[in-house]
Amino acid sequence: MILDSQERIEEYTAKGYWGKKSLIDYFKERVSEDPDRVCLLDPPDKEQLVGLPPERLTYRELDRAVDATAESLLRMGIQKDDIIIVQLPNCWELAMLYLAIGRTGAFTSPAPMQWRESELRYVGDLTQARAFITVEEFHDFKHGEMGERLRSKLPNLKRIIYLQEVREMGKGEITGKLDEVKIDANDIFAVCWTAGTEIEPKGCPLSHNNWIVEGIAEVELAGIRKGETLLTAGPLVNIAGLGTTYVPWLMVGGTLVLHHPFHPVVWLQQMIEEKVNYTLLVPAVVNAIAKHQMVDKFDLSAVRSIIIGGAPPALWSAQEFERRWGMEIGNLWGMSEGPGIHSGALDAPDLEKRIDGLPQYGKRGVTWNGKFLSKAIETKLLDPETGEEITEVGRVGELLYRGPNVISGYFRQPDLTEKAFDKQGFIRTGDLFRIKEGNFISFVDRKKDIIIRGGFNISAQEVESILLGHPKVLDAAAVPMPDERLGEKVCVYIVPREGEKVTLGELTSFMKEKSIAIYKRPQRLEITKEIPRDRVGKILKNILKEDIRNKLESK
Repeated sequence: MILDSQERIEEYTAKGYWGKKSLIDYFKERVSEDPDRVCLLDPPDKEQLVGLPPERLTYRELDRAVDATAESLLRMGIQKDDIIIVQLPNCWELAMLYLAIGRTGAFTSPAPMQWRESELRYVGDLTQARAFITVEEFHDFKHGEMGERLRSKLPNLKRIIYLQEVREMGKGEITGKLDEVKIDANDIFAVCWTAGTEIEPKGCPLSHNNWIVEGIAEVELAGIRKGETLLTAGPLVNIAGLGTTYVPWLMVGGTLVLHHPFHPVVWLQQMIEEKVNYTLLVPAVVNAIAKHQMVDKFDLSAVRSIIIGGAPPALWSAQEFERRWGMEIGNLWGMSEGPGIHSGALDAPDLEKRIDGLPQYGKRGVTWNGKFLSKAIETKLLDPETGEEITEVGRVGELLYRGPNVISGYFRQPDLTEKAFDKQGFIRTGDLFRIKEGNFISFVDRKKDIIIRGGFNISAQEVESILLGHPKVLDAAAVPMPDERLGEKVCVYIVPREGEKVTLGELTSFMKEKSIAIYKRPQRLEITKEIPRDRVGKILKNILKEDIRNKLESK
């Protein structure tokens, strides 16, 4: 299914950003280069997840499973441009299915394990999915029974396929019938779903070429080397997991280590035992590792680089990782729709500058050391009130982004597409950035997460980043709380380190010592065991906003 306009295809093909090779082609190249290399590792706790022992597959074994599964799907009646919803935890079968489904000319609609009938029915109806691949049961929830209910309500959903059946399909006959299937690099490879606060998720259909641009950029800017071992600590259902580890693995080979769900002990075990060279983490995890009481015993010497995404990282934790293990720490901002900027050592050699900001790739007249993404995209910042483009250092504006890694529009949601894109094809990111010296920009906050106290705009992310530096704080979230006089005040939710007690006075004194403006300091503290986050590590602010509103109203 090709959703891009012919004009857009011609533009990016002529510029050299889009080509004719698909992700399947990249995978087949890796197979031919080193067929007997171990390429894919299950999580060591797979038996606890799905009742199956963890496995290690070579490229030859994975290639056979891909082709056999693809032929089985064809025999079931799956055709080109069909959509298959896949709801599996990270395991080799999930990684294989993206390729197998792609081999048939169909494409995958990955679903988080947390989704239930409401979300899946919405997505199944919108996509007119032909099949649903899942487990019979996961964490005491009966996904199989849910699948049968979905089939009775979705007329296009013809097959429910369980994990055990997928494994049998991978052992099936290979006749060569797949050679008849023609795959265009502009065909959709997967339609991922936004993890924001919308009532319904938005479908982000990314083509092979969209994903390849993401992969090329990540390989270059993170310095991923051919044959390295990559670990995905997040679910392979969104652009974070797929774009930063899975697609780079397809492009440069090596070994992909799967992890799910995030468990710090298991993660450390994998990082050390598998000698992982590169991974993506969210700031909360980086912070927790740096503050762990046994951090001196962690041997992470094989790790060459870590990318921190989901939110800007705290400088102190990045410095601690660099000091302890000599890692190259990168700062990644991105969206499910495809836009992304990676602040790495290539264009920001100074760690403090790298963590504090992002190169404004795509700014007219500015060149960077990176040879690909910085030339492929265009960006601009608009004043959130007037909509006029701004360029002055210190100004804050909404980032707009255009490039060959961005979707052409939301999947079968033209009204949302019209709102999200301007007439020049730039997507409105909804994220506010401050213009900095040297053609850098720094993330301020989501437009909807700004706290407005008596006319002053306060970045919740800035408050969180500062408080994460407090020695007693393990995790933090800042949200607005209603105030009759000032409109809003700052409320912070804090997860203390084990054995520690945190007071509001300690936090405000800490911010005072750092010369932070008085209006940014929190005026209410809520102690919690956990900060609610979505599947990519972003704080679910709506939950906390509702919680503090309810507490204020119940007084």
